[in-house]
Amino acid sequence: MKIAISGTGYVGLVISVYLADFGNNVICVDNDEEKIDILNKGQLPIYEPGLKEIIERNKCYKRIEFTTDIKYAVENSEVIFITVGTPEKEDGSTDLKYISEVAKDIACHINDYKLVVDIYTVPIVTGKKVKEIIQNILKDRKLNYKFDIVSNPEFLRKGKALYDFMHPDRIVIGSESKKAIEIMKEVYRVLKLNDIPFIITNIETAEMIKYASNAFLAIKISYVNEIANLCEKNDADIQVVTSAMGKDGRISHKFLHCGPGYGGSCFPKDTKALAKIGRENNSPITLIESTIKANQNQKLKMVEKIEKTMENVKDKTIVILGLAFKSETDDVREAPSMVIIEELYQRGAKIKTFDPQAMEEARGKLKHLKGIIFCKGEYEAIEGADALAIITE
Repeated sequence: MKIAISGTGYVGLVISVYLADFGNNVICVDNDEEKIDILNKGQLPIYEPGLKEIIERNKCYKRIEFTTDIKYAVENSEVIFITVGTPEKEDGSTDLKYISEVAKDIACHINDYKLVVDIYTVPIVTGKKVKEIIQNILKDRKLNYKFDIVSNPEFLRKGKALYDFMHPDRIVIGSESKKAIEIMKEVYRVLKLNDIPFIITNIETAEMIKYASNAFLAIKISYVNEIANLCEKNDADIQVVTSAMGKDGRISHKFLHCGPGYGGSCFPKDTKALAKIGRENNSPITLIESTIKANQNQKLKMVEKIEKTMENVKDKTIVILGLAFKSETDDVREAPSMVIIEELYQRGAKIKTFDPQAMEEARGKLKHLKGIIFCKGEYEAIEGADALAIITE
């Protein structure tokens, strides 16, 4: 099949390389010329274990290409995945401007039937909005090309994205079009042959599945963190508690690891967006509202724990090991380390830090804090330090 992937971030690149691996012809398109140049030179603009090798293999077989030419990508593809960012607005809602821009680009260059696939976490009715954008532009162009919209939310974990793509718990396909559903089954034919369950539903339900799933996992993380805080005050062993909980089939062991709070590009943004959607529909999701507060408090509790243990952090050198929000990624968005470093810095601590992948991303996030020392390794970082805090698992 001929497939275009609009957006070359974490999700777009992982999806593109495996769809190419399945034998499809894939065009990756992005308006960021620097990203495309990097990819065409055989390098990566992100870090994801194993990704580079699969890109090299598919470039060798000429099954994948990278371009900034959206017209070329649209005209030469039947299926177009929208994998651009959906940043958070100040009020917690999801900013759909990039998705809208891609929808407009698709509509401006449609030359035959197209299947437009939205794969990110988006508010309910986003699929309808994308459809309206394309319809209106086609009307202005006085064209009557057929197209379909599909919601196909991804459930990829950073650092484990390649494994997750090939071993998903389910494939969700939301569409009212039988033709679109059959095409999507063909796109994922390899996974279907491996007996991966396919959930076929309408667009709105598919959009809600992703929000509901991510929010539930965020609740689970915040819950176990609060249980850990209580265990610590009563000499109970949280490791034994979570181990016993995880053996209950109704609970399972996944996402029962306590820590300094969740971060990343998904859970924080998705919980805030879902909370806002609930309020706008006069159906507040109080569990989510509480989870958001609990997660922010957990990050601050780590600062309080460090300060209490040291009695005073002013003029003390504190080493932070681990800047990414989780292991095996360079993503520092909403990472607990960012909050912890900021708070310790404001309380007068001298900060030294190291992360094997996230140093450059962290420099950009922390550039307003003068004097932070970014070290070349963990041993250099701990030299002369008063305390060491390991933040990333």
